[in-house]
Amino acid sequence: MKLKDTKVKNAKAKDKPYKLTDGDGMYLLIKPKANNGTSKLWRFDYRINGKRKTMAFGTYPEVSLERARAKRKDAREKIADGIDPASQQKVEALRSTAFESVALDWHSKKSADWVPSHQKKIKRRLEKDLFPYIGDRPIAEIEAPELLEVLRRIESRGALEMAHRARVTAGQVFRYAIATGAATRDISQDLRGALASRKVKHHASITDPAEIGKLLQVIDGYTGDAVTRAALKLSPHVFVRPGELRHAEWCEFDLTGTASDIGGTGPVWTIPAEKMKMRSPHIVPLSPQAVAILEDVQKLTGGGKYVFPGARSAQRPMSENTVNAALRRCGYTKEEMTAHGFRSMASTRLYESDMWPGDVIEIQLAHTERNSVKAAYNYAQHLQQRQKMMQWWSKYLAQLVTGCSVSSIHQPVEVSA
Repeated sequence: MKLKDTKVKNAKAKDKPYKLTDGDGMYLLIKPKANNGTSKLWRFDYRINGKRKTMAFGTYPEVSLERARAKRKDAREKIADGIDPASQQKVEALRSTAFESVALDWHSKKSADWVPSHQKKIKRRLEKDLFPYIGDRPIAEIEAPELLEVLRRIESRGALEMAHRARVTAGQVFRYAIATGAATRDISQDLRGALASRKVKHHASITDPAEIGKLLQVIDGYTGDAVTRAALKLSPHVFVRPGELRHAEWCEFDLTGTASDIGGTGPVWTIPAEKMKMRSPHIVPLSPQAVAILEDVQKLTGGGKYVFPGARSAQRPMSENTVNAALRRCGYTKEEMTAHGFRSMASTRLYESDMWPGDVIEIQLAHTERNSVKAAYNYAQHLQQRQKMMQWWSKYLAQLVTGCSVSSIHQPVEVSA
């Protein structure tokens, strides 16, 4: 006799487990559980290749009678085709926790908050560099040496930066797997320092946290020109291109956070399109630390056009070599740190923090498309997240200053004009 919903719902536990049969091998196993509760488990008995097997369909009421019957129908069809449904279930379970499956699920969940170009870039990284080698492996079984071997394949192409970024992406997938129960630890953390160091091709930069702290302490102690010192201090907090910094005008700043055209999201610096490399306007949310630096220099240059005017004429912006010369005076060679290096510093540490979506970082770095429609779309995109990120970044820099050792800080040196 077939079961009815009411009989399934009202079934009570007894002293010993018992079954309510629905026919065709399926039954409800009712067992007593702690605190006088009742456990109701769907089971399906069948024979294949001369062997008797039992398959679990889930628990009631999570799996209804109707759903359990659908599972039975599917299982019986597989048996008729010579397929063992329990074995296939195990294969599918393994497939669902394979690295590729977890990574695609992670990408699907996260990509809604990413710009299209970033979505494609991450997907391409997964498909080209990770899936071919560990895509079908159960993510919980992948060990650090196995991932390292995959990353070294990328290194062997000479793509050192890509290898590091692939490690970060893999780490994000592993952390998602931990959250969803598919894995228990992020093995990518074991590979810190295992890859070859990134080769700086254009702009030297300091990215090690301890060394950043030392650099910021040196900048705080800079005894040269006050306007130059302000430009040095502001550079790590806004990480714009050096040309954008030295051409900054006071009319571009809203230090009170009341800019109506972008919703009054807090203090901002809005750089017009003609000053940007990508020829699209750019918003730089200003942290309290950045505002404080600007308010200090405003006392010196606020009556003029430029925030950082030239030494010889207030009608012209600061020289393009001023910040670099100041870094040399601080004791840093051009192979160690450059004005442009503050961008690499922020990019590296923000990505490594794994706290901010890649597209939010990229937009703040003004790595936008040379397309007028996309530029307009990106203008104020993710502005609230970017504001939070910039505030976090400035607090992080302050922590590095507080935590670093002063014993090995570069000593200022004399630099000829």
